[in-house]
Amino acid sequence: MIGLYLHPPEKAVVLCVDEKSQIQALDRTQPLLPMRPGQVERRTHDYVRHGTATLFAALDIATGEVTGRTYARHRHQEFLRFLQLVARRYPRGQLHLVLDNYRTHKHPEVQAWLAHHPRFHLHFTPTSSSWLNQVETWFSLVHRKAIHRGVFRSVAHLKDAIQRFLDAWNERKHPFVWVKSPAQVLRSYNREAISVSVH
Repeated sequence: MIGLYLHPPEKAVVLCVDEKSQIQALDRTQPLLPMRPGQVERRTHDYVRHGTATLFAALDIATGEVTGRTYARHRHQEFLRFLQLVARRYPRGQLHLVLDNYRTHKHPEVQAWLAHHPRFHLHFTPTSSSWLNQVETWFSLVHRKAIHRGVFRSVAHLKDAIQRFLDAWNERKHPFVWVKSPAQVLRSYNREAISVSVH
């Protein structure tokens, strides 16, 4: 996995792919009270749920560009539609997708589609190592900057906020850079793997 990031195959695109599911469109029961001198922002702790959405995203590790789409659910059908979107976005060349072991990614219909699209190569992160997938860092940014403090009166408002963040990101896109050496990353992974096996 680390080798794929550091030395991607020549003339190929490496995409980190995942879905952020069950994003809730939450509307506070009272308006936010903004910050004032000597007083922090205040908001009620109760809210009204207006439904959920799932964000599928593919982060190009070379450029930082993100292909994203929101769907109502996160079944294999939506994953297939997202793969078709990725195929249209990158019409030529080999595509290497880094993703987790979620069963949707291995569904028989997905496998059948992949058999007819041999330029797609799937690389699965080890169990309990989703942090190796760089799109998780991007999901964290989406959550903090577009969702966490938002007030959404419908799923459509939630999707609009996500799309605005996605558009703004792609205007200023940049790749993520590993701050640790490959050896440090592997040591972290090995510690994680040992911890999971002990528990």
